[in-house]
Parts: sequence; C-alpha cells; structure tokens
Amino acid sequence: MLLNAPNVLTLLRIALIPAFIVAYYWTHPMSHMLATGLFVLAALTDWLDGYLARKLQQTSHFGTFLDPVADKLMIAAALVMLVADPKVQAHVLDIRLFAVVVLVIVGREITVSALREWMSEVGKRSHVAVSFLGKIKTISQMVAIPFLLWQQSLWGLPVFRIGEILLYLAGALTLWSMLAYLKAAWPNLIAPR
Repeated sequence: MLLNAPNVLTLLRIALIPAFIVAYYWTHPMSHMLATGLFVLAALTDWLDGYLARKLQQTSHFGTFLDPVADKLMIAAALVMLVADPKVQAHVLDIRLFAVVVLVIVGREITVSALREWMSEVGKRSHVAVSFLGKIKTISQMVAIPFLLWQQSLWGLPVFRIGEILLYLAGALTLWSMLAYLKAAWPNLIAPR
C-alpha cells in the first residue's frame, strides 16, 4: 500500500522542509526555536516511520526509496542554510573547516547514492546496503544540526559550540561510513567489464 502510516510520515518529513526554510529565515526573535523544532520533528518522523514500518509490517519499495531521500534533503537543506548564514559564519571556530565538513557530508551522500545505483546495475546492491555505521552517521547529523540551529546558549551551555563539535564528529563518521561503502564495493569497481 502506497499511503500507509510510515510513508505518510516520510512525505510529511519532505513537506516540513519548506516550512523549516521559511522558519529559519523568518525575522522573528523566536524563529530559531521554530526552525529547530521543525527539524527535530522531522528527525523524529525518521525514527517513527522506520519503527512503524517494521512493527506494522508495512515496508514498501516506495518507503525504502523515499525514506533516505527525505533524510538527505532535510539534512542538506539545513547544512546549506547554516553554511550560508553570516551569523553562523561569525560564530564557528573556522568557517573553512565548517564548510569542508558540510561538503564532506553532502558529497558523501551523492557518492554513496551513485555507488548504490551502480552496484544495483551490476547486481551487487546488497554489498552497499544501509549499514549500522550509516545509521549512526545519520543519527549523529540529526543530533548536531539542532544545536547549530538553536544558536543561543541554553542554561549556560554553549549550545552552538556543542553543535559545531558534534557536526565535526558527524563529519568524521560520515567520511568513515563512505570509506566503508567504497571498500565493500571496491572489488566490483576495479573488476574488468
């Protein structure tokens, strides 16, 4: 069934992206709270749709395709807006490092998506199926980004700096998971046609 509960949650996550972008650029003093809340809501739907798909036995090809796309779109939207934001640029430890980490995260998603497509064409898709490390990578990104979106100290904690450090750790996990996928696919990549 195309419109089961997990797929509706995935579609909701995609629909939240424009609302998230509008909230981020809204010039209201509470806009950072709204943008953070929308991102967290989207992250929770990611967990919930997977849980419901397994619990209700409602996995589908549509959901299997769309779920990672929704994740990548939401994460990429948030990271691009953060790296382009002058307020963020003024507060990060090193904007060049921040931009490189964002590039690594977005570049990894493009690379692994292309790798999975190619491996499917040669009948080896299972060699680059979503791994535990890939799931940890996604979770680490979805934890780091709300800290960066919040941008203000909370209860004396330097929330933005914590988010920045978490993003660098997420970047390292992202690179590690990409290398793991490339290693798994390498024999097929160098095999003669």
